[in-house]
Amino acid sequence: MPQSRDLTRGLEQGFLDIKDGLKVVVDPLTQPLSWALNEALWLMQATPWWIMIPVLMLITWAVSRSVKLAGFVALCFGFLAFIDFYDYTMQTLAIIFVCAFICVLFGVPIGIAMSRSDKVQRAMIPVLDMLQTLPPFVYLIPLIFLFSVTEPKLYGIAIILYAIVPVIRLTDLGIRLVDADVIEAADAFGMTKRQKLFGVQIPLALPNIMAGVNQTIMMSLAMVVIASLVSAPGLGVLVLRGIRSLELGVGLVSGLGIVLLTIILDRVTKAALARINASQN
Repeated sequence: MPQSRDLTRGLEQGFLDIKDGLKVVVDPLTQPLSWALNEALWLMQATPWWIMIPVLMLITWAVSRSVKLAGFVALCFGFLAFIDFYDYTMQTLAIIFVCAFICVLFGVPIGIAMSRSDKVQRAMIPVLDMLQTLPPFVYLIPLIFLFSVTEPKLYGIAIILYAIVPVIRLTDLGIRLVDADVIEAADAFGMTKRQKLFGVQIPLALPNIMAGVNQTIMMSLAMVVIASLVSAPGLGVLVLRGIRSLELGVGLVSGLGIVLLTIILDRVTKAALARINASQN
């Protein structure tokens, strides 16, 4: 169909025409993401396993107050180290830490802004719907034209765009679901908007926000595997190797490593959510 060819060529040419100007603006803004990813990857790999695994156990215990969960974390990482997948696992974990942190750092304020203004919510919902429904591979196409494949921010931006939606939506929902009677009582005490937000709304919305953080971490982990197509390190590289070289064992065992990492992150965040719910009850 000539019309479809004209449309695709027009879109491609239009993007190429603005690419240089767009890169001048976007490149400096996103460079700190590359630095953060590089530093996190170096730290996670340079730290010896006999220091890193106890630190991860301590973090798990501090979040969940569960000795069993901390022991499970040690067992999983010990198993991955035993089969020589420790470095790949640490690479994946470093990427998840950085990207999930940035998602929360930007997603929670955006969710708060949406909850405080119906106009902002109406403007953001189409954007969030688009980000949530686009196939993961589509995120990579324009980024490949903008950045070099060797730059960590290429896969970092793709992961953040894919994973930031749940934390934004659930932050907005959690604050909007705060009981009107509680808000009325806060107004009766003469609280300012800022005091109501940080003293009433965010604490009561915290279970929803933590549920959004959990989903963001899970989606980040899913995107890390796809991002291995554009040089993202970690267990996704082994999955990709198993597909390209038809190495069944490598693909299955690396998939098992991703499953274990998913279970660890899911259990830890859910344990934190359970503690928050218990304290509020």
